[in-house]
Amino acid sequence: MRLLPSGSTALLVELDTLDDVLALYAALSADPPDGVVDVVPAARTVLLVTDPGRTTPDAVADAVRRTTPRPDARPTGDVVELPVHYDGADLGEAADLLSIPPAELVRRHSGREWTVAFCGFSPGFGYLTQRGADWDVPRRSTPRTRVPPGSVALAGEFSGVYPRESPGGWQLIGRTDVAVFDLDRDPAALFRPGTRVRFTVAR
Repeated sequence: MRLLPSGSTALLVELDTLDDVLALYAALSADPPDGVVDVVPAARTVLLVTDPGRTTPDAVADAVRRTTPRPDARPTGDVVELPVHYDGADLGEAADLLSIPPAELVRRHSGREWTVAFCGFSPGFGYLTQRGADWDVPRRSTPRTRVPPGSVALAGEFSGVYPRESPGGWQLIGRTDVAVFDLDRDPAALFRPGTRVRFTVAR
């Protein structure tokens, strides 16, 4: 664990693995140090944003060092169900990369719950992980310049849903009609760290 200042009011904690991030994030979000106003996980880091009128980065760093990570913590966030049409352009290729038939990929993707580990890339995009699963899908060698909104995709150990049209290099396995990001909705983003996601086969 490496602790670094981020500006004058935040602390960045660097960790070795995503599992380390999730374990520390679970502990810090359940019991944040005094003066911490936001805890933001990423793939290998946790950012703690502080209120400078209440604490200092050094005090928060000391609190983080005393924190016991919670590797066995279970997600307690909201549950979002997303019907998916599993007809993505890369479904067959992704299945081949995993050495399984496309139907088995669909079964594995929709058969177990996913959890939003962290958010990024674009507003409303969540990086979803599946506990105990063995996903390892390489990104496309040539990214697409336009990926339609609602596209459901895989890359590395993650699944995700493109919230709007954008470039992207993930393997597209399907699409959902549910808007995962909508500025006219409160909250606009369906995905936040800890949100649980259940993909279902659309009828």
